This record gives sequence, C-alpha cells and structure tokens, in this order.
Amino acid sequence: MDTNSSLIEKFYTSFTQRIPGGMIACYSSKITFNDPVFSLTGKRAGAMWHMFCEGGSDLEISFGDVEADDRGGKARWEARYTFSPTKRKVHNIIHAEFIFEDGLIVQHRDRFDFWRWSRMALGPTGLALGWTPFVSKRIQRAGVERLNRFVAAHPEYQE
Repeated sequence: MDTNSSLIEKFYTSFTQRIPGGMIACYSSKITFNDPVFSLTGKRAGAMWHMFCEGGSDLEISFGDVEADDRGGKARWEARYTFSPTKRKVHNIIHAEFIFEDGLIVQHRDRFDFWRWSRMALGPTGLALGWTPFVSKRIQRAGVERLNRFVAAHPEYQE
C-alpha cells in the first residue's frame, strides 16, 4: 500500500478506535475540511473529529474503498449512531476526497446525501423539509454552536 493510502487508513482506523490524536496527526496545520454541515480550517477541523470521538456511546465507524496517488485520494466511510437531539438512529454513508501535501492531508471533503441523513435524524420534519435550505442552515448553525462549545472547553483547539 502506498504512503497516502496508508495515511487514509490510519485516519479512519483512528476514528474507528476513537483516537482523535491519531486522526489529527494525519492533517496538515493548513487543513481545510468541508461537508454539508461544517466548513473548517486548522485546529477547528481536528476539534470536530475530537468532538465526534467523544460523542455518543453508540458511534460505530467503518470504512473501505480507499484509493490514493501522489496528489489525492478517496474513501467511503459509514457512521452509525444515535442523533442526540432527536434520539433517532442514523446510518450515514459518506464519500471522502483528500488532497495531500508534504505527506499529510491538506484538504478533506466529505459528501453525503443531506436529505437522506435528515430523514433519519429528524424523522417527519426531515422527510418534509430536509431538502430545504432552511433545515440545512439550521443544522449547520447547531453544528457550529456545538463545536464552539467544545472548542471553548478545550483550549488546545483555540487559534
């Protein structure tokens, strides 16, 4: 396995074991992370993963389809957990894309079907309105507020 494939494997193996430091060690200090909820740079990207690792006790992560070359890579990963605000079970399927620089991940983009996620996480509200900008903005705001509280309690992530 080449170095960048190994880097992706290390990232997700650390996630499955809930070792945020192992995940963060795969990131460049110039990291940019984007998904349908978060758009983060630097230490805040690492803080998000740390927050997820400390999150719900039923979080289960699996991954596969890892591919990489000298410049970029991709993987598919899945998260199974209970969405704490609604206590609803979620099975999210995520497609990750990476760009590497100097042996580390410098860009990480996760894509998933937000409407599918919102139907599981929010139930009838997600079914009816999960595709709307109103719901996605509300979830984004809640995610950022939760991350802000986490960063405030963890000075190592403050920039």
